[in-house]
Amino acid sequence: MGITTVSSREFNQHASDVKKAANDGPVFITDRGRPAHVLLSIEEYLKLTGGQESLADVLTEQRQTDFDFDIPRLKVTIRPADFS
Repeated sequence: MGITTVSSREFNQHASDVKKAANDGPVFITDRGRPAHVLLSIEEYLKLTGGQESLADVLTEQRQTDFDFDIPRLKVTIRPADFS
């Protein structure tokens, strides 16, 4: 497993080459010489996360549901403040 480092400019100009490099190991993408992002293959990502979906993934995924969910209305009674 090799580690590759590319600048943001190189990443933008050679995205397909960088994606291929990510198959061999992590690719660090730098901004102004400092590491800013890491590109991983999906297999490596799943190893790191334990293969579990994040909450954000679950919430953004369009899944078919087998139930209806109606949010109940909140009944609020407004009373004037008693300052006595």
